[in-house]
Amino acid sequence: MMVGNTFGFNSVQLLTGASELDSAVKIAPRRLRRLTAGFLPPTIKNPATTSTTSTTSRLDTMPNSDAPQPFAPVVVLTGASSGIGHATALAFARAGARLVLAARGAQALDRVAAECELLDARALAVPTDVTDADAMRALADAAIERFGHIDVWINNAGTGAVGAFDATPIEAHQRVIESNLIGHLNGAHAVLPHFRKQGRGTLINMISSGGWVATPYAAAYTASQFGLRGFSEALRAELGSLPGVHVCEVYPAFVDTPGLLHGANYTGKRLRPAPPVLDPRQVADSLVALAKAPRDVTSIGSAALPGRLAHAVAPGLTGRVSAWFTNRALNRADPAPITNGNLFEPSRVHTIDGGHRTLATRAAPLAAVALAGALGLGLLWALRSRRPHQQGPARSRRAAGWQG
Repeated sequence: MMVGNTFGFNSVQLLTGASELDSAVKIAPRRLRRLTAGFLPPTIKNPATTSTTSTTSRLDTMPNSDAPQPFAPVVVLTGASSGIGHATALAFARAGARLVLAARGAQALDRVAAECELLDARALAVPTDVTDADAMRALADAAIERFGHIDVWINNAGTGAVGAFDATPIEAHQRVIESNLIGHLNGAHAVLPHFRKQGRGTLINMISSGGWVATPYAAAYTASQFGLRGFSEALRAELGSLPGVHVCEVYPAFVDTPGLLHGANYTGKRLRPAPPVLDPRQVADSLVALAKAPRDVTSIGSAALPGRLAHAVAPGLTGRVSAWFTNRALNRADPAPITNGNLFEPSRVHTIDGGHRTLATRAAPLAAVALAGALGLGLLWALRSRRPHQQGPARSRRAAGWQG
């Protein structure tokens, strides 16, 4: 169930950015300046704040507002060896970015870097475990040493464990929190000093729709996703005095990656995704667009927003519907071996796609109806709960008991 930070799933989905020069800058299109300011390398200072002795030389260095500026940011990407990360590396390579790729598996990472170089991109592979804070600082240092600065940092690595909470080893729960939540914190902690020094930079936290809707049988995963949402909001507020520094949250719905093979499975049942299932390349393209024009929150996929709305309107009902779907699916699923997946060692499957879209497409209409139904029931329940009702004797007695 790899999505967002590579393992994302959400409920109802687990089915098995004072001179002549000053005047010139003021008349430049605002949008062009916003898009290009974030990607000026540190050796080329922002013209609006650069002081030189020659007005002519200053004007000569200004970008031509009539011509589009090249998009060549330095992008650090974790979880780059497969799934969303692999697709994102290739998408940024095609767009002209310079890449620093991180994952635990060195050989797979080297292959992705080679694919990026075939697209005429410069790519550096740095084997990294995101749970290791020292390794993440070394990753940032490697990017600075190679390219001189960092424009975009994407926290994408993550994993998950599916199973009844008390039947899942506590070590597995801890590892999920370390990989997903602490890994993102380690990444932010490593890159923010550079962003502060530069006065600019974009931090993208891949989360998932599971950051809004709790997922039964994935308690630690849900905790990590809710935590990432709170972390991102807190960090964005903290950095409000730095308008050039952006903290972005991305919430995809279920994505067709090898995630079901990556993650730990303690259910003893074969896990299958619930449609609709996104193409990882769609998520990758959204990330490139987000790097060009940062925004606080981005939801990807038709199921992402309805699930979020349903939970906001009727969280209790949404949880019960989610649990019903999950239990029903697990009861009908084929047996499967219990596995730790990629919790404690690198993944062995390094493709972009998981092969779920063809299978899931057949059931997409039914899933859409079910989700719409859950949302409709949630809205009805919320409206009824806010309408005044005449209490009968029994209801009055219960109310009196609550009050005293």
